[in-house]
Amino acid sequence: MSRPLRIVADGNVLPALREALAGGPAVLPRPRASIDLGGSAAIDHVDAALAPPSDVPAMVDDPVALVVETSGSTGDSKRVALSARALLASASAADARIGGPGQWLLCLPEHYIAGVNVLVRSIAAGTEPVRMEGTHFDVDRFMVAAAALEHERRYVSLVPVQLARLLDDERAHESLVAFEAVLVGGQATPARLVDRAHALGIRLVRTYGASETSGGCIYDGRPLDGVDVRAVDGELWISGPTLAEGYLDDSALTAHRFIGGWYRTGDTGDVVDGIVRVTGRLDDVIISGGLKVSLGAVERVVRSLPGLETAVVVRATHAEWGEVPVVIAERESSLVEVRAAVEAVEGPAGRPHRLVVVERMPLLPSGKPDRREAQRLATGESS
Repeated sequence: MSRPLRIVADGNVLPALREALAGGPAVLPRPRASIDLGGSAAIDHVDAALAPPSDVPAMVDDPVALVVETSGSTGDSKRVALSARALLASASAADARIGGPGQWLLCLPEHYIAGVNVLVRSIAAGTEPVRMEGTHFDVDRFMVAAAALEHERRYVSLVPVQLARLLDDERAHESLVAFEAVLVGGQATPARLVDRAHALGIRLVRTYGASETSGGCIYDGRPLDGVDVRAVDGELWISGPTLAEGYLDDSALTAHRFIGGWYRTGDTGDVVDGIVRVTGRLDDVIISGGLKVSLGAVERVVRSLPGLETAVVVRATHAEWGEVPVVIAERESSLVEVRAAVEAVEGPAGRPHRLVVVERMPLLPSGKPDRREAQRLATGESS
C-alpha cells in the first residue's frame, strides 16, 4: 500500500499535516525559496514558480505521514520518513511530561522537526498555534506573538541562541515566565543559560532527540514514557514508539542506522541511573599533537564562560599539531582565559588555538549553528 506525497511550503503545513495524520497524502514541508519546478511529487500551496526537487518520489509507503529533511549542519541532508503513529506518540508523551495539552507559539521553521512538533502537538490538543511573524527570529515579534496566546497552558520551543537573545533582553522576561514550559533543544544548552532562566522563574525543559526520533524524546536527561536509551560502545541508541520508518529511498542508510528496533544516534554519551548524558558526536573527535580531542567537550567548557554561551568550536588544520580547536564567537573574550578554562577540564591538547569574532553567528533556518560555514570562518575561506 502507498499514498501520495505532497510538497508543502512553509506557512501552509498545518492543514496538510492535519490531513496526513488522518490518513491523507503524506507531507514533505519545504522552505518556500528552495522549491523549484520539475519534481514528480504533487505540489500544493506553492507559487507556480516554485516546485520540489526532482528526486522526490510521487508516492511513499502507506505508514509514512511525514517526510522531514534534516538540517545538514555537519553533513549531507537526509529525508526522514515518519508515521502518524510515531508523531502522535511523541506528542502524547511530551504532553504527559510537561503538563498536558495546551497552545503553542511557533517560532521555528515548519520544515524542520522541531517546528513540525509544534504543529502536531497543536493538532493533537485541538488548539491553534500562534506563529511569530517574519522569517528570522526577533525579540519584538516574539513578544507580540506570545501576547496573542489565549490558552491557560502555553508552550514554546526554542533553540539555545533564541533563548540567549530573549534572556539578554529584559523586556522578554515576563513573556518567558508566562509559559507553562519553555522547551529548548536542537543542540546542547549551556549551563549558564539554564541557570539564568531558572533564576528568573522560567520553567526550562532541555530536550534531546533527532528527526529520526520524531524530535525531542529525552527531557532533562530522562526519556519520555515508552522511550528506551542505552549506550553501545559509547554511542547512544534509542528505541520506542517515536522512531521513524527510516530514510526515504535509502535502504542502505536505513539498515545502518536502524537496527532491531533501535536507532543509532551517532552521538556519544552514557546512561546512569536512568539519566542520559550526551557528551558529543562520534565524528567530532580530532587528533591534535597525537592526542584525541572532542570538539563537543571543548565547546561545552567554552559555552560555560561569560559571553560565550552561543560560541561554536570547530576544527582547523595546523602545521605542527595536525588539527586544533578554533572558537567562533559573537563577542570578544580573552583567549588566554578561554584556553586556561579548557585546559583545566580537557587537558592541554584541548586548548583552542584562536578565537574568531563574528558579527553574527552563521545559523541554519532551524536556528542551529551552521557548522560548515563556521568551519570556513575558522579557516579563512570564503563561502
